[in-house]
Amino acid sequence: EEIGDLLFAIVNLCRFLHVDPENALRKASQKFMRRFALMESMLQTDGLVMEDQTLETLDLYWEKAKRCGLSNQ
Repeated sequence: EEIGDLLFAIVNLCRFLHVDPENALRKASQKFMRRFALMESMLQTDGLVMEDQTLETLDLYWEKAKRCGLSNQ
């Protein structure tokens, strides 16, 4: 129930800032999917299987994908 309250508060903040919450969520989801696909590609290029990696390794690749993705946006 508290999470639902938080979501409503975020939607109200969006309204206050004149931001379309649905569009903002859609763009964030698209960015996540692009970044995730880039991370998968980087792992594959390095000959690694995602399922076999530790969370620490995945975090390193995620940060690398974030840095590379900045030049693609």
